[in-house]
This record gives sequence, C-alpha cells and structure tokens, in this order.
Amino acid sequence: MPVLVDPRTVRCGDTILVGGPALTVENMTLLGLGARRLEFGGGETFTMRPATALWASRKVDPRRGRGKSG
Repeated sequence: MPVLVDPRTVRCGDTILVGGPALTVENMTLLGLGARRLEFGGGETFTMRPATALWASRKVDPRRGRGKSG
C-alpha cells in the first residue's frame, strides 16, 4: 500500500525510492531537530529532515484493520 512518510511516520520495513533502486528501511536513528537517519540493507543511509516527505510502499497485515494503529 503506498503511503506518504516523513521522519515522524516512516517505519522499519517501508520501501522507498531514493535516487534509484527501491530500498527497504532496516534501521533508524533519531537525530536532533526532528531528523531521522534511515539505514538500508546494503549499508546505504539517508537523512530525512522534518520537511522531507517521500512516497513509500508499506506491507499491510491482513489480520489488522486499516484504521487501527499499533
């Protein structure tokens, strides 16, 4: 399911396009001033600033309702 993500809403497991191939977020580090460093499986990193918004593909668990969080 495509979702618009920013540093507050991005999750591990989200797949995003950053300058080329699709990359899956493996780990994240919270930085100062609302930024987040995303780490991908191949060792690549990307820093999302508070004003950054990207489209991501997110897998949805069919056992959960779409409107429920957690």
